[in-house]
Order: sequence, then structure tokens, then C-alpha cells
Amino acid sequence: MGEEFVRFSLAPLLIGVLAAMACALPGNFLLLRRQAMIGDAISHVVLPGIVVAFLLTGSVTTWPMMLGALGAAALSAVLIELVRRFGRVEPGAAMGVVFTTLFALGVLMLERANLGRAHLDVQHALYGNLESLMWLRSSGWSSLLDPQALARLPEELPRMAGVAGLMGLLTLVFWRPLKIASFDEGFARSLGIPVRGVSFGIVLAAAAACVAAFDAVGSIIVIAMLVCPPATARLMTDRLSTQVWLSLGFAAFAATAGYVLAGYGPIWLGGEHAVSAAGMIATVAGLTLGIAALCGPHRRRDEAGESQPL
Repeated sequence: MGEEFVRFSLAPLLIGVLAAMACALPGNFLLLRRQAMIGDAISHVVLPGIVVAFLLTGSVTTWPMMLGALGAAALSAVLIELVRRFGRVEPGAAMGVVFTTLFALGVLMLERANLGRAHLDVQHALYGNLESLMWLRSSGWSSLLDPQALARLPEELPRMAGVAGLMGLLTLVFWRPLKIASFDEGFARSLGIPVRGVSFGIVLAAAAACVAAFDAVGSIIVIAMLVCPPATARLMTDRLSTQVWLSLGFAAFAATAGYVLAGYGPIWLGGEHAVSAAGMIATVAGLTLGIAALCGPHRRRDEAGESQPL
């Protein structure tokens, strides 16, 4: 049992947990700035950028994908401003038009370009390929101490570990400006904190997490993890530091429970086939948020307004 778990489930499980945590960290600050749906927007925007990057370079490595995604994000910002200004609609409506259009364009490009040979297709874009990221060269727990076996780990695992570590490091280094700018922009400006730079940095960090996680887990988990764990944690506490730690815990729980239920849940219920791990992870994250909305100690705010985390 141990050998089979290490070979078939350990790497996908760890990748799912790391991707969830990497997305949850910037998601906390997007949520506090009332910009949670920017995460949804980013996950839509990166698709056409990634497809174009592959068509130009023929590679699905991280840097071409990152540059393609950032280029698509810049284009979307210009298009949003054009739609808002010339269409005379509110920013939210302009965002909805641009992001859904770009996502549909990305899906169309995937279908027309026939990129299945590169493991890049519509299903892959939505659900990722988490279940296929197995550590076939392992021979049990002893492989964790074998350098040759470790060298054969799926490349997505060290990549997601690096991105999750980078998100954590950036959060620690910029904790004070992130905290102040998220709650009181006027006070942050009076202290000389570059509020626009902080806002851009948060969006850029979220985009980096999205691009890194996109190949392995798809857009469904990216959207869910940017929003659900931070929102769940927000309903449990009024302290920002506690919220961030809780969001990481909820992200890890959703990834672990979702992956296990996707593989074994149908069998426990008498079924024969597993279900999508990405879909189940997002479902668990949503159910956790629903429970917190019903039972969380901070689900209600006083009439004077929301209490302010410290």
C-alpha cells in the first residue's frame, strides 16, 4: 500500500496542495481589497496568452508561458479601458466582456491549433492533468532518500514548491505595506507607501501563481483557490495574520480531501470510476466556504460596518 501511494498519489497530492497554497496567499489580499474576482479574470486571460506563447516558441516551459500570460494581461487592461471609455459602461461590465471574450478566444485557438500532442487542450486547460503526474520511478518511501529517484520527480512538483515558497517569502518581506495598503490606502499614502505599486504587485503575484499552477491543475482549481480559502478564513477571524495561516490550512485541506474523494469516493459509494480531482478539490473548497458562511464566528458584521482585522 505504501509503495503504491508513493508511486501513484504522493506527487499529485503534493502538487495540488502546493498549487492551492500558492494561489491562496495572494488571494487573501485580493479579497481584502475587494478584488477577489480579479483572480477569476486572470485565470481567463492567461489561456490565450499561453496558447500564443506555445505557438511562437513550441515550448510549454514556465518562462514562455509566463511572458505570454503577462502579455495577455496587458492587452486585457487596454481593452477594458477602451470598452469602458467608448462603450460608457461600468468597469465591472467592461471586465466581464473582455475576460469572457479572451477566454472564448483561447478555447477556440486551442481547438483550431490541435495542440493535444503538447498536452494542451480544452480539457487540460479546465481540469489540468493532476492525476497523471505520478512518480513512476519511485519504489516506496525509501525513494525520498534516493537522489536518482528524486531526480525523476514530475517537474511540476519542484516548480510549484518554488512558486509557493516565493509567494510565502514575498508575503513576509512586504507584510507591512500589504497590510496597511489593504485596509487604509489614504493612511498608506501618508506613510509614503506606493499604493499603486502594492496593488500591481498583488495582481502580478496572483498572475504568477495562476500561470505556474495552470499546467498542472487547470483553471478550475486556480479560480477556486484564489477565492475560497481566503474567504473561508475571513469568516473565521478578524486578524489578518490568523486569516493568512487559516487560508493556507483550508487550501491544503481542500486539496487533500478533494484528491482523496475524487479517487476513492466513487468506490466507497459503489461506483467503478474516479471523478476529476480538480473538480472535486474545487467542490470541497466551495463546501468548506459554505459551512463557514453558516457557522463561522465572523459571518455577521455589526450595523456600523465590518470590523477591521489587525
